[in-house]
Amino acid sequence: MSYRRPDIVARAVEVLDTYGLADLTMRRLGGELGVRPSALYHHFASKQTLLAAVADEVLARGRAPRDTPPDTVPDGSWDDRVVAVCTELREAMLAYRDGAELVATVHAFGLGAAAPGRDLAAALADSGLDPALAGTATRTLLHFVFGHTLDEQTHLQAGSAGAIEDQPRERSDFAAGLGIVLDGIRLRCRVAPPPRG
Repeated sequence: MSYRRPDIVARAVEVLDTYGLADLTMRRLGGELGVRPSALYHHFASKQTLLAAVADEVLARGRAPRDTPPDTVPDGSWDDRVVAVCTELREAMLAYRDGAELVATVHAFGLGAAAPGRDLAAALADSGLDPALAGTATRTLLHFVFGHTLDEQTHLQAGSAGAIEDQPRERSDFAAGLGIVLDGIRLRCRVAPPPRG
């Protein structure tokens, strides 16, 4: 049976969620699809390109429905848009086992998972932040979301597997931490001088 690229990515997402990132191998995926692992290389040049496609699919599935094109951020003030993008990114990664590790790794390698960064850069462009700092602010926001979500997901998965005795955390401090980062960005934004007269 031959598979199309979207079918392979969909099955890879299932393997990720069932077995975890460490077990998302070409051999396992080929076995799940009933094909030799070498057949997957007709669709993906390497395992890394497969992982990039899986990360992009995880993010696409986590995207909130909107009336805007796929590469645009929600309406609202720049900081409301930043909160929306960061929250959506976190929720998309938490929806799948090892989702945070996958997306953060693919992003760090520059292979995919680029949409949240583009969305954040677009929102920050409207903030009044010095353009020389906009890239740093975008990366800082992404690093906060990746790191916080990876910590949350690792703790939850370790507790569920019995690897640690900690109970699941009662609630997340994600919003508070994001607020602290945003407060720092707001301090760096240009403030329009008061009108004369």
